[in-house]
Amino acid sequence: MSIQFYKVLHVLGALVLFMSLGAAFLRSALAKDSDAFKKEISMGHGIGLAILLIAGFGALAKLGAGFPVWVMVKMILWLVFGGILVVIKRNPALAKTLWYVQIVLGALAVYLAVYKPF
Repeated sequence: MSIQFYKVLHVLGALVLFMSLGAAFLRSALAKDSDAFKKEISMGHGIGLAILLIAGFGALAKLGAGFPVWVMVKMILWLVFGGILVVIKRNPALAKTLWYVQIVLGALAVYLAVYKPF
Protein backbone atom coordinates (compact mmCIF):
# COMPACT_ATOMS: atom_id res chain seq x y z
CA MET A 1 0.00 0.00 0.00
CA SER A 2 1.14 3.53 -0.65
CA ILE A 3 2.36 6.08 1.87
CA GLN A 4 -0.68 8.23 1.04
CA PHE A 5 -2.98 5.38 2.05
CA TYR A 6 -1.28 5.11 5.43
CA LYS A 7 -1.41 8.89 5.93
CA VAL A 8 -5.15 8.99 5.20
CA LEU A 9 -5.71 6.02 7.50
CA HIS A 10 -3.65 7.72 10.21
CA VAL A 11 -5.73 10.91 9.96
CA LEU A 12 -8.90 8.81 10.11
CA GLY A 13 -7.64 7.17 13.30
CA ALA A 14 -6.94 10.60 14.80
CA LEU A 15 -10.44 11.78 13.90
CA VAL A 16 -12.05 8.75 15.53
CA LEU A 17 -9.86 9.11 18.62
CA PHE A 18 -10.58 12.81 19.12
CA MET A 19 -14.28 12.34 18.40
CA SER A 20 -14.42 9.66 21.10
CA LEU A 21 -12.47 11.77 23.57
CA GLY A 22 -14.75 14.74 22.88
CA ALA A 23 -17.78 12.58 23.55
CA ALA A 24 -16.19 11.30 26.77
CA PHE A 25 -15.49 14.84 27.95
CA LEU A 26 -19.06 15.87 27.17
CA ARG A 27 -20.50 12.79 28.84
CA SER A 28 -18.49 13.40 32.00
CA ALA A 29 -19.64 17.02 32.13
CA LEU A 30 -23.34 16.40 31.51
CA ALA A 31 -24.48 13.04 32.78
CA LYS A 32 -22.81 11.77 35.90
CA ASP A 33 -24.58 8.42 36.16
CA SER A 34 -25.66 7.91 32.57
CA ASP A 35 -24.65 4.88 30.55
CA ALA A 36 -25.61 6.59 27.29
CA PHE A 37 -22.94 6.02 24.64
CA LYS A 38 -20.54 4.54 27.20
CA LYS A 39 -19.87 1.47 25.06
CA GLU A 40 -19.64 3.45 21.82
CA ILE A 41 -17.20 5.94 23.32
CA SER A 42 -14.92 3.17 24.56
CA MET A 43 -15.11 1.31 21.26
CA GLY A 44 -14.36 4.44 19.24
CA HIS A 45 -11.44 5.26 21.50
CA GLY A 46 -9.92 1.80 21.11
CA ILE A 47 -10.56 1.61 17.37
CA GLY A 48 -9.07 5.06 16.83
CA LEU A 49 -5.95 4.10 18.80
CA ALA A 50 -5.59 0.84 16.86
CA ILE A 51 -5.94 2.57 13.49
CA LEU A 52 -3.37 5.17 14.54
CA LEU A 53 -0.89 2.51 15.59
CA ILE A 54 -1.29 0.33 12.50
CA ALA A 55 -1.24 3.23 10.05
CA GLY A 56 1.64 4.93 11.85
CA PHE A 57 3.86 1.87 11.70
CA GLY A 58 2.78 1.17 8.12
CA ALA A 59 3.78 4.68 7.09
CA LEU A 60 7.04 4.39 9.02
CA ALA A 61 7.86 1.17 7.18
CA LYS A 62 7.13 2.84 3.83
CA LEU A 63 9.34 5.81 4.73
CA GLY A 64 12.16 3.48 5.71
CA ALA A 65 13.23 5.98 8.35
CA GLY A 66 14.08 3.45 11.02
CA PHE A 67 13.02 4.37 14.54
CA PRO A 68 13.89 8.04 15.15
CA VAL A 69 13.30 9.95 18.38
CA TRP A 70 10.18 11.72 17.08
CA VAL A 71 8.53 8.31 16.62
CA MET A 72 9.33 7.37 20.22
CA VAL A 73 7.77 10.64 21.41
CA LYS A 74 4.66 9.94 19.32
CA MET A 75 4.43 6.47 20.89
CA ILE A 76 4.49 8.07 24.34
CA LEU A 77 1.74 10.45 23.21
CA TRP A 78 -0.22 7.43 21.95
CA LEU A 79 0.01 5.88 25.43
CA VAL A 80 -1.08 9.16 27.04
CA PHE A 81 -4.09 9.40 24.73
CA GLY A 82 -4.93 5.81 25.66
CA GLY A 83 -4.89 6.70 29.34
CA ILE A 84 -6.89 9.91 29.10
CA LEU A 85 -10.17 8.02 28.80
CA VAL A 86 -9.45 6.09 32.00
CA VAL A 87 -8.64 9.30 33.87
CA ILE A 88 -11.87 10.94 32.64
CA LYS A 89 -13.91 7.95 33.83
CA ARG A 90 -12.24 7.75 37.26
CA ASN A 91 -11.93 11.46 37.96
CA PRO A 92 -14.45 13.55 36.01
CA ALA A 93 -13.26 16.69 37.81
CA LEU A 94 -10.10 16.59 35.67
CA ALA A 95 -12.07 16.46 32.41
CA LYS A 96 -11.98 20.20 31.75
CA THR A 97 -8.23 20.39 32.28
CA LEU A 98 -7.62 17.27 30.19
CA TRP A 99 -9.68 18.78 27.38
CA TYR A 100 -7.07 21.52 27.04
CA VAL A 101 -4.20 19.09 27.53
CA GLN A 102 -5.39 16.83 24.71
CA ILE A 103 -5.51 19.80 22.33
CA VAL A 104 -1.90 20.68 23.14
CA LEU A 105 -0.78 17.05 22.88
CA GLY A 106 -2.62 16.65 19.58
CA ALA A 107 -0.87 19.74 18.22
CA LEU A 108 2.46 18.31 19.38
CA ALA A 109 1.74 15.01 17.60
CA VAL A 110 0.93 16.86 14.37
CA TYR A 111 4.08 18.99 14.71
CA LEU A 112 6.23 15.87 15.15
CA ALA A 113 4.64 14.16 12.16
CA VAL A 114 5.00 17.13 9.83
CA TYR A 115 8.43 18.48 10.81
CA LYS A 116 10.15 15.34 12.19
CA PRO A 117 12.47 17.58 14.24
CA PHE A 118 14.72 14.85 15.67
